[in-house]
Amino acid sequence: MRRVAALVAVLVLAGVIAWLAWPQGPEARGRDARITVTDGPADDQRVELDTTFYPPAGGGKAPAVLLAHGFGGSKLSVRDDAMKLARDGYAVLTWSARGFGRSTGQIALNSPDYEVKDVKQLIDWLATRPEVALDKAGDPRVGIAGGSYGGAIALMTAAHDARVDAIVPQITWYDLADALFPDAAGQGPQGGVFKSLWAGIFFGRGAPATQGLQGLQGLQGLTRAPQPMSEQEARCGRFLPQICTIYQQVATTGKATPEAVELLRASSPSSVQGRIKAPTLLIQGQRDSLFPLGHADANAKAIAPGTPVSVMWFDGGHDGGNGEADWLYQQTSAWLNRYLKGDAGAAPAKAFTVTRDGGRDPGTRQRIRLHPENTSYPGLSGAATTQVTLSGPEQTIVNPPGGNPASVSTVPGVGSLLGGGAQSNLSVSLDMPGQAASFESAPLTAPLQLTGSPSVKLRVYGKGEVTLFAKVYDVPDALQPPTLPAGLVSPLRVRIPDGAQSADVTVALPALDHRFTVGHRLRLTVATTDMGYATPAEPAAYRVALASPALAVPTVPSMSAPAGGIAWWVWAMPLAAIVVAAVLLATGRARRRTACRTGDGAPLEISGLTKAYRNGDKAVDALSFRVEQGQVLGLLGPNGAGKTTTMRMMMGLIHPDAGEIRIFGEPVTPGAPVLSRLGSFVEGPGFLPHLSGRENLELYWAATGRPAAEAHMAEALEIAGLGAALERAVRTYSQGMRQRLAIAQAMLGLPDLLVLDEPANGLDPPQIREMREVLKRYARDGRTVIVSSHLLAEVEQTCSHVVVMHRGRLVAAGPVASLLASSNGHGPRLEDVFLDLIGEKS
Repeated sequence: MRRVAALVAVLVLAGVIAWLAWPQGPEARGRDARITVTDGPADDQRVELDTTFYPPAGGGKAPAVLLAHGFGGSKLSVRDDAMKLARDGYAVLTWSARGFGRSTGQIALNSPDYEVKDVKQLIDWLATRPEVALDKAGDPRVGIAGGSYGGAIALMTAAHDARVDAIVPQITWYDLADALFPDAAGQGPQGGVFKSLWAGIFFGRGAPATQGLQGLQGLQGLTRAPQPMSEQEARCGRFLPQICTIYQQVATTGKATPEAVELLRASSPSSVQGRIKAPTLLIQGQRDSLFPLGHADANAKAIAPGTPVSVMWFDGGHDGGNGEADWLYQQTSAWLNRYLKGDAGAAPAKAFTVTRDGGRDPGTRQRIRLHPENTSYPGLSGAATTQVTLSGPEQTIVNPPGGNPASVSTVPGVGSLLGGGAQSNLSVSLDMPGQAASFESAPLTAPLQLTGSPSVKLRVYGKGEVTLFAKVYDVPDALQPPTLPAGLVSPLRVRIPDGAQSADVTVALPALDHRFTVGHRLRLTVATTDMGYATPAEPAAYRVALASPALAVPTVPSMSAPAGGIAWWVWAMPLAAIVVAAVLLATGRARRRTACRTGDGAPLEISGLTKAYRNGDKAVDALSFRVEQGQVLGLLGPNGAGKTTTMRMMMGLIHPDAGEIRIFGEPVTPGAPVLSRLGSFVEGPGFLPHLSGRENLELYWAATGRPAAEAHMAEALEIAGLGAALERAVRTYSQGMRQRLAIAQAMLGLPDLLVLDEPANGLDPPQIREMREVLKRYARDGRTVIVSSHLLAEVEQTCSHVVVMHRGRLVAAGPVASLLASSNGHGPRLEDVFLDLIGEKS
């Protein structure tokens, strides 16, 4: 047997070495080049662009891809993706845009007279390369991809140069004026609210040292140490003087000027409506307060009729999220393969794709992301509308002097600064008291999947111009705080006519893809301030009411069933295990149910229990102890003491090497009838993620083969204390909620012996106190409880008896009071006694 094992090990090792040594495809190497271009309105400015060209790794001629970087980045920001594309058979050109990296020139915000002319000349350069495939002389087969600043240059160049054959813009703008001066009341940028914090990130002091937005996904911090600057550089950085002047003006007044709107729109796809004829894949982030989903919607409508266009909303953006880098690259590559290489096997993306949360993988505990698709793009109004009735009285709110303290919806760029995916659930929303009016729905009786931009009609009382911020919260039950999906808010200015006391306004709320579950409520909040925006300095009071109680929620019913979904084995394997367990339990228990109740021995008696690892080290070593009826026994010991191994042997999950375990006088063997009197959970909860909490409990009990009346379901549910959340899918539960559901499952049938491994994990202090009383009460009713825990203070307050283990051996056993009384001069703390005991045995 050892020879066979050794042979298998050798073969596996040889396979690993062969895999590592196997050719991984040709290496992609870049070649740096300085390319001189001329631009400006009169074509009289010479700029040197710092570029890197990556020939196709397989050699020969290939389509080309221009890969553009984000604001504040450089060609280095996109180096990794460039190398991937080169390995995939493309000729790739990256460059630092004028004013960034080592390129000369000044930043013109993707103006047709500057950056667009630069890119057109880069296409000219590609047409001269022997590695690049041509459609005709001077016309290379070329696509453009990039994010944020790089996404806008893809759209603008495609509109101005018919040689562009495909584009993949990500997290970018449609109208830069609207992005920086948004207005949810539809009055346009000059009536919009200045997005001061994001504008400051763009135009602030960091610009000279290329400090600002990096790469495709937003802020990623400083790229180099700050350098000494002149007064002009400190004020304007590397921006064109006219851009600097306009920014200084609007940042001072907080309002857009006609000159600012004209300049910003000249650098926006909104200025080239209907002129983009290259197949376009628009990828926009759901967590993006800079360029929210509405910009992708408007860009989709700006593409020339008859041109292939797809829209994707992914889990990311300038405010963080997961980023889905691998998935985005796959979508980009497939689009380019289809429209640059003419690969018929590369299926084009559906018209509309959304990333949704699929819960967590039960094995890896990693978050699952689903990508439902739709064959048509419904726009922000959705394919259908659900009317949700809101209620609430007319409310008075105030704008504080100076606009401070301000409410918070999101902190621009904070998700990227703090680590992308790690921040995907970060919530920093806060409404200041007295500054916000709220209107709520009744608890939902059915799930509601919002996909698009909801709308509501408000009535605002005041004088002159009123600045407000509207948002929709997801309000769960009392166990969880309200959440502001994606941290998004809709700013608006309401103008109340002279002589009038109020004005009605229809508000377009933030575009989202968000699921409101059963029992949750929708809360519309209207605030007077928001940290990310410029607000009036003068104090004022307004009244806000619902002009109509209906909140119009757009939906896309055809996308309600996620594409792909959870892998079949996630539910099939546990279900198969339950079926097998049910058969085993039913066949044995039907004959011996009476016998298993006749045992009159101690609830648990362990004698000489031993279990060794394969290397001979003992996990449990000659362990013996006895537990009596009515006790709450704490099983204590440091990591590696053998507690969990002992518990698994109690339940018949693993065989001891020596010794015996008896429950109520009956020996424990796999499937022994006496195990029906034991309830347990060990090594964390495990549930079917797509089922609700209640459905999981019902399915578990059905598998025991016992009558439903014996489950005592009501008592178990009262212990869980999950309220309306019991009807939600378990994949949406927090760790603490899963823990409480697992304890309730262990208590189904009110077993005579309850065994719990670390039951307080994931519970907050009030829940731990409640659990303590539940366990004590459970034992007082004549049953027995065994818990393992590392919370010594909690064991001291909960348990009547303890067993202390160290390195698999029994160190001490007895009543808690007796151990505390025998402490070696220490105060009456179990922690001190425990440390003394394991110290003596080390």
